Amino acid sequence: MTDKDKAIKLFSLNSNLELAQKISTTSGIPLGKISSKQFSDGEIQINIEESVRGFDIFIIQSTSYPVNTYLWELLIMIDACKRASANSVNVLIPYYGFARQDSTASPREPITAKLVANMLTKAGADRILTLDLHAVQVQGFFDIPADNLFTVPLFAEYYQEKGLVGDDVVVVAPKNSGIKRARSLAEYLESPLAIVDYANDDQNRENGYIIGDVKNKTVILIDDILNTGKTFSNASVIAKNAGAKEIFAVASHGLFTPGAANRLNASGISEVLVTDSVKTETPKPEMIKYLSAAPLLAHAIIRIHENKPVSPLFQYNKSAD
Repeated sequence: MTDKDKAIKLFSLNSNLELAQKISTTSGIPLGKISSKQFSDGEIQINIEESVRGFDIFIIQSTSYPVNTYLWELLIMIDACKRASANSVNVLIPYYGFARQDSTASPREPITAKLVANMLTKAGADRILTLDLHAVQVQGFFDIPADNLFTVPLFAEYYQEKGLVGDDVVVVAPKNSGIKRARSLAEYLESPLAIVDYANDDQNRENGYIIGDVKNKTVILIDDILNTGKTFSNASVIAKNAGAKEIFAVASHGLFTPGAANRLNASGISEVLVTDSVKTETPKPEMIKYLSAAPLLAHAIIRIHENKPVSPLFQYNKSAD
């Protein structure tokens, strides 16, 4: 870091210290000192153990399991920084929980993603930086600057280096709501696109079928959140029945709720690729592969601090053959 970067400090709360340390190492910004504890009744207390007066503060915290605890940690930390006279409070949320609650599907349902956006803003956040929001419209829920980085360019680079490109590879959206993400990866890999659809997608996802040709092809299933593993395992069976030669799966955020590992181990998928946006203590599938998002997030932090555009980080420029 140069002299002009001295007015920046980086802090990590408890959701993903490993990712925060990678971001710190890549950016050259040391992690600041804080303490966080819970009283016997669960009440959270945070203490910043160094001055933040006049600094641009970047706080790293995914709102993953236990999502409510980590959200409150984040809100309290934002407030603490504002009260300690930080110049700006920038919040890096690699996995933005509640993003699946972005609209009302039935009467009297809340739009919790908007509520969380309001809470972060009211607490004193000046800017939000996220990674692959489940619903991109959540970015518009904020009345402050909010940048949403994409993981597809990272995945495209990974698969190109493995030689998984061209007409012998088919990128498959495992549900029709993920078509846009699958199309983006397919365009990077110059591969055809297919979609898994179901006779009644809103209920049990039975009687699934593929729209597109995967016979004797290598299939890449892509989704944003890997939670229970059901979406990938169901799509894998359907792709195998349609003649797929080999199946890979990739997701931005690996939550791996209980039972997901066993389900994926029995799915016939050769590799499950996820970023390190979420740290989980639950079992992982045997074929798990992690791709770190730390370099992408570190570069975004530096660009934001230096008032440079983050748009160059949205693309992956393929190497020429």
